[in-house]
Amino acid sequence: MTPLLTGLLIVAALIGVLAVGTPIAFALGFISVAALLIAEGAGSLSILPEVFFGGLNSFSIVSIPMFILMGAAVASSPAGRDLYDALDRWLNRVPGGLVLSSIGACSIFAALSGSSPATCAAIGKMGIPEMTKRGCPKEIAAGSIAAGGTLGILIPPSVTMIVYGISTETSIGRLFIAGILPGLMLTGLFIAWTMIDFRRRGLTLGDMTRHFTMRERIAALPKVLPFLAVIVAILFVLYGGVATPSEAAGVGAVFCLLLAIVIYRIWTAPALSRVFRDTLKESVMIMMIIGASEIFSFALSSLFITQSVAQWIAGLAINKWALLALINLFLLVAGFFLPPVAIILMTAPILLPIVTQAGFDPYWFAVVLTINMEIGLITPPVGLNLYVINGIAPDISLRQILLGSLPYVGCMVLGIVLLCIFPEIATWLPNLMMGRG
Repeated sequence: MTPLLTGLLIVAALIGVLAVGTPIAFALGFISVAALLIAEGAGSLSILPEVFFGGLNSFSIVSIPMFILMGAAVASSPAGRDLYDALDRWLNRVPGGLVLSSIGACSIFAALSGSSPATCAAIGKMGIPEMTKRGCPKEIAAGSIAAGGTLGILIPPSVTMIVYGISTETSIGRLFIAGILPGLMLTGLFIAWTMIDFRRRGLTLGDMTRHFTMRERIAALPKVLPFLAVIVAILFVLYGGVATPSEAAGVGAVFCLLLAIVIYRIWTAPALSRVFRDTLKESVMIMMIIGASEIFSFALSSLFITQSVAQWIAGLAINKWALLALINLFLLVAGFFLPPVAIILMTAPILLPIVTQAGFDPYWFAVVLTINMEIGLITPPVGLNLYVINGIAPDISLRQILLGSLPYVGCMVLGIVLLCIFPEIATWLPNLMMGRG
C-alpha cells in the first residue's frame, strides 16, 4: 500500500472516530496508535510517551494557560457589559450605532479574552436584547455578535496564534504583530457592511432621542480603560523585547485577575474557583490536543505520509496561487468540522513547508489560516459561535443566526482576497517593528 493511500485511510478513520463524538485528543491518539500497530508492530509504540511529553516540553506553552487565565478573569466579570455600555454612549447618535458598538465591543473584548465563545457570550448577553428592543432585526443582532466574536482568535493576544507558533516553531511575538492590522481590517469590513446593510434596509438604530453629555461618556471609561491598558502593556513588552510571550502572559494574567477583584469585587471563593476551573479545563484540553497531535505527526512521518503528501503537492503542475486556493479550500472545509486548535496542530507543520517553498511568507500564511478558522466558527455543521448565540438568545433560531452571519463570511473571504493582493497588510508592521524575518 502506498503512503498516500495509507494517509487517505488514516484520515477517513479519523473522521469516522470524530463523527461518533470522540474527543479530538483521544481520536488522534487512538488512530495514531492503531496505524503504528498495524504498519510497524508493537515495538514502534515504545517511543510514544517520549513523543507525547516532548510535544509539551516547551517554555512557550506556559503562555497558553496564562492567557486563558487572563481571558477567564475578564469573562467572569461584567467587563463586557461595561465595554458595551461605554461604546454605546460614544456611538449612540450614529446611524446603526448600537450594532457598531456591538462589533467594536467584540473586537476589544476579543483582545482581552482571546476566546471567541467567551466574546459572543459576554457581549451577546447585553447586546442582542438591547438591539432587538430598539428594533434591530434578529438576524442582524445575532449575526453581528457571532461574527464579531470570531475576532478573538486573530486580534492579539491570541491562543490560536500561540499554538501556531509552537507547532511551526515561528516567533509568537511576530505572529501577534502580524494579526493586528488584519484584525482591524476585518473589524472595519464588518462595520462597513453593517452600515451598508442598514442604509439598504432603511434602518437607523441610532438612539437619537438620548443625548449623553461628555461627562456621562467619560464616566463610562474608568472601568474599561485599565483592561485596555493591560493589552497595550502586553503588546509593548512583547514588541519592545522586554519580556518573552510566557512572561508577558503571566504578568497579564495577574493584572487582569487583580483588576477583576478590585474593580468588580470578584474575591469570593466560588467566583475565583470558577475562574481557575474554567482555566484548568480549557488548558488541559489544549495540552492534550497538542500532545496527541505530536503522536499523530510522528505516526504520519514514520509511515512517510507527510513526506509523500508534500512531494505530491510540490509536483502539481499549477502556479502558486492555484496551490494557495486549494489549501484555502481545504482549510475552509476542515473548519466546518474541527476547532481551530486541532486544525492548526494537524495541518500547519505539513502545509508550512509547502507554502514557504511556493514563496509565501509564513506569518502572512498564519493570518490567512486564522481567518479561514474564523469562517468555520460561524458556519455549520459545527459553527461553535452559532450555538453559543443560540444558547444565550434561544428565541432566535439557528437559521436566523446563520442568515445574519453569512454576509460577514463574505467580509472574511474579501479579507483573504485583500491579503492575497496586498500581503503587506500582515507583513508590513512585523517587518517595521522587528525587521525582516
